[in-house]
Amino acid sequence: MKLYFAPLEGITDYIYRRLHRRYFPGVDMYFTPFISPTYNHLFTPRQLRQLAPENNEDVPLTPQLLTKNAGDFLWAANALADMGYGEVNLNVGCPSGTVTAKGKGAGLLADKDSLRRLLDGIFAAPPVKISVKTRLGVREPGEFGAILDIYNDYPISELIVHVRTAKEMYAGAVHVDTFAEALISSHAPVCYNGDVTTPADIVALERRFPDLGAIMIGRGLVADPALVARRDGAELDRETLRAFNNDLWECYCAAFGGPSSAMHRMKAIWAHMIGSFQDGETYAKGLAKAKKWPDFLAMTEDIFASLPLAQPVEKSPFETQH
Repeated sequence: MKLYFAPLEGITDYIYRRLHRRYFPGVDMYFTPFISPTYNHLFTPRQLRQLAPENNEDVPLTPQLLTKNAGDFLWAANALADMGYGEVNLNVGCPSGTVTAKGKGAGLLADKDSLRRLLDGIFAAPPVKISVKTRLGVREPGEFGAILDIYNDYPISELIVHVRTAKEMYAGAVHVDTFAEALISSHAPVCYNGDVTTPADIVALERRFPDLGAIMIGRGLVADPALVARRDGAELDRETLRAFNNDLWECYCAAFGGPSSAMHRMKAIWAHMIGSFQDGETYAKGLAKAKKWPDFLAMTEDIFASLPLAQPVEKSPFETQH
């Protein structure tokens, strides 16, 4: 079964992806945070840095596009094909209010006619393989049957299903039973996404869904960068995690022009990575509130020096959801 690293805006940029791949190999595919193609059909300098093959060397990468316009999607997909990418992911899953209000991301699920028109245009002449990342619906997981009927009319290379609705954002229980029905009914290969945070979760999903092709992990992999390797029995090594953290810091200082800007990016990472340590919550607020980068660095060093690593969870909640 393949394991994917989900895109997280403000975290999984090319620097993070490249260093994660170096220190914690094993992820089968990384996805870029969504790129919104615009009417002028030009990638911004920031987008080009994220997409440049030389910045993603040895990192298996699928770009993700967010749009409701088929012409804009096809322009971007053709440009990405020219850069050497063989697959592009369509984001129909982002639940952010600023995105859905524009009829993009999970907002497309509220207007099935618009979703079908978009897919008609995209699949009329696709230059590369196209996968789709989706939610179960806008308000109720029961909406997904009609949504899946639409997806089944198109040659989608892979359907990545976040097993919540847009309204639920990232909170509450995931709807694994609804996903089980989708796995049976989907014409495209299916990837599971949602609340995978421990090696036991990966194993439990593999056992429950032996025909599942892939699992996508986001916040769980930022919290525990070695999560994929730990599925196979490896342990999270403190010194490896420290070296990964230090390299991130140095690269962000260079990329962002200094330590103050680097601190803000590292805060977003540490908001999750503190979960790798026992009793990490004692430092979480201090890290988030740090205003001066020397204070922030001192706290991270104290964490590495004094806190034991969190022990792996032996039992997954997915084992009981039948």
